[in-house]
Amino acid sequence: MKAIHAVRLVTTALLISGSIHAYAQASNPAAPTTPPTTTAEARGHYKSMKAANRALQRQVRSALVKDRSISTSNITVRARDGAVTLQGSVPVQAQSDRATEVAKGVPGVTSVRNALSIRPVGT
Repeated sequence: MKAIHAVRLVTTALLISGSIHAYAQASNPAAPTTPPTTTAEARGHYKSMKAANRALQRQVRSALVKDRSISTSNITVRARDGAVTLQGSVPVQAQSDRATEVAKGVPGVTSVRNALSIRPVGT
């Protein structure tokens, strides 16, 4: 009985030891492998990522506005690292589907999450 407990203890210790040395790897091989080393570098990296996300939001919003078949007055666009989320409401399902297609067509968009609800005009 004591041997079983000892084997379990050694196995658990090996698993914990192995998991401590495991780390996540970037799925994008072109991504930088070294994190910013100073606070100023980290702040600059954060600001550039935030600016890129805002620029993508503006591009998607502009593309939606240019498509006259979509009522954009109640649509909010959020972007994060190429992933775009459409939030708000549209009067008919066809506009929701069209908004997703238009957003997918914008360069830099990697995925689109459609969180638009259908709310007829006047309700």
